[in-house]
Amino acid sequence: PAGVRVRGLGVDENGDEVERSGGSGVVIVDSGVILTNLHVVAHASKLALVFSDGLESEAAIVGLHPEQDLAVLQAKTIPDDLTAATMRSTKDLALGDDVVAVGFPFGIGPSVSAGVVSGLRREYRSPEGKRVLTNLIQFDAAANPGNSGGPLVTDDGEVVGIVTAIYNPTQERFFVGIGFAVPIENAAQAAGMPPF
Repeated sequence: PAGVRVRGLGVDENGDEVERSGGSGVVIVDSGVILTNLHVVAHASKLALVFSDGLESEAAIVGLHPEQDLAVLQAKTIPDDLTAATMRSTKDLALGDDVVAVGFPFGIGPSVSAGVVSGLRREYRSPEGKRVLTNLIQFDAAANPGNSGGPLVTDDGEVVGIVTAIYNPTQERFFVGIGFAVPIENAAQAAGMPPF
């Protein structure tokens, strides 16, 4: 229930509001503080959230951490019973551990896909080549455009990472079995929260 759909809105040439980017996020403080990816919100003139209960809200960016491709959002309206995700240290995360990616691939969701931790301390350079992300969790749970910013969770529902990128050696934007997530420690620090 802490998963959130994030919509980046803009205005087209006719003056109509359109969705420019879409992604996912996760509630980390029950006052409506949400972690997502910077690339999900970077080019939006307005941000809209959809909570798991269907409530919609505008949001403001309250923090940026470009080195980890992270953004911190504050919801303007929050559900009455909003619960924050439980976060868990990645220090004992091991190859083969079961993980689930939660998010809104192609705007469909909330959706979950299951897999395992495939690697730790990976590096990834975005296709645009703008920055190298380091210390990433590699996983093989299916992730597609729209999953960005959503939580990577254990079987116990504890968040260990923020889904950030999918690797694909072609120009197509579909999943080939390699996804990357920023460890939750780095993400929490980016949000100004104490590390575990």
